[in-house]
Amino acid sequence: PHVGWNEVSLKRSHVLFEGIKKDCDFYFVHSYRFVPRSDRSVCGLTEYGETFCSVVTQGSVIGLQFHPEKSQENGLKILENFCEWEGQC
Repeated sequence: PHVGWNEVSLKRSHVLFEGIKKDCDFYFVHSYRFVPRSDRSVCGLTEYGETFCSVVTQGSVIGLQFHPEKSQENGLKILENFCEWEGQC
C-alpha cells in the first residue's frame, strides 16, 4: 500500500498544473498503479520504492494516481484549474 505524501515530478506542462510549484507533494492512497503502454501519455512521475507514472494525459483525458481533494492547497488548485479547463491541450 502507498499511503501518504509524495512528490510528483512533471515531465511536461499541463493546464491542470498551472500555478503549482514544480515537484510538489500530493496525497496518495492506493495499492495499485497504472502502467501505460507508451511513455507518450506519461505526464508525471513519482518515486515510491520505484519510479511510477502518477499523472497520465492523452488529448482531453487526464488521470491522477493521487487524490487532489486530499492534497490541501495544491490539490485545490488542480481542482480549480480543472473547473476552468475547456478540455484543450
